[in-house]
Amino acid sequence: MSNLSTLYETDYAAWARLQRELLRAGRYSELDVERLLEELSDMGKSERRELESRLLILIAHLLKWQYQQQTLSERWREFDGRSWRVTIVEQRKQIALLLRKAPGLTAVVADAITATYPDAVDLAVKETGLAAETFPLGCPYPSGDILADDYYPTLAEGGNSSESADQALRRG
Repeated sequence: MSNLSTLYETDYAAWARLQRELLRAGRYSELDVERLLEELSDMGKSERRELESRLLILIAHLLKWQYQQQTLSERWREFDGRSWRVTIVEQRKQIALLLRKAPGLTAVVADAITATYPDAVDLAVKETGLAAETFPLGCPYPSGDILADDYYPTLAEGGNSSESADQALRRG
């Protein structure tokens, strides 16, 4: 095992600092190239997993908003969807921050939505008790709407129109 391998295994932070210093000094032949490539690959995977995780929660809450919020509001006067709204706002904010920090992820948002939609439906089914058939087979929301601060789908419009959260809360 080389000194770099040992350092990587025993003190990751020191290994990373050394790699940075070697890069800055142009001492490329001394780099731990294999592990650097591994680390770079893992960084991209980690960011994509975070994007997909946040989209899953966001889309599940948009589905709950569209398909259950009105029914619950009619049954319980005190239900106004605020906790769902808070989750929707938080996930959108975190996705926006992630996309600012890793702008390359913007190119995979549509694919990530497609990949996470079935799991978002599954989550919505488990949290609402509604049948899976209640929800569309494919994601009904364009990526721009999903990420837009003021988009909240309406039941009557099948998710194709938007209204502000304040309008939606007043309606409910």
